[in-house]
Amino acid sequence: MADYITELRKLVGNKPLTLSTSGAIILDKDNKVLLHHRSDNDLWGVPGGIIELGESVEDAAKREVYEETGLIAHNLNLFNIYSGENQHYIYPNGDEVYYVSVVYYTKDYTGEIQVDGIESKDVKFFDVNNLPQLSPPIICILEELKNKINNNLL
Repeated sequence: MADYITELRKLVGNKPLTLSTSGAIILDKDNKVLLHHRSDNDLWGVPGGIIELGESVEDAAKREVYEETGLIAHNLNLFNIYSGENQHYIYPNGDEVYYVSVVYYTKDYTGEIQVDGIESKDVKFFDVNNLPQLSPPIICILEELKNKINNNLL
């Protein structure tokens, strides 16, 4: 997929692109949320990324969870779909995007956390009321998660 985006960027430079993404909120038994420390912007986020050409949204979420955390996500449930201004982001290199983000959630996962050092600097579970500095497009997602957990809606 990086090649696809690289080729697009050769044509449009840093101009805004609308990109489809998929990710998954992984919760432990205590409703702590798994976040990864992103290498691209040095902020924390939910495992997720660009949907590859021809890939299903759910498969993309599972792939991204595995690539960024080493965990295998099972039984994904739709959490929400995000778009609009709160999904606008300009990367440190100047690339501008507007995401359409499909986010799932699950408490059903296997494996052990692994940090690849490429996409992720670190991977940890956090209490939703005590989160690290988040990547801007993730803020509204985790605010919704926090509200649902604190109101026993999830």
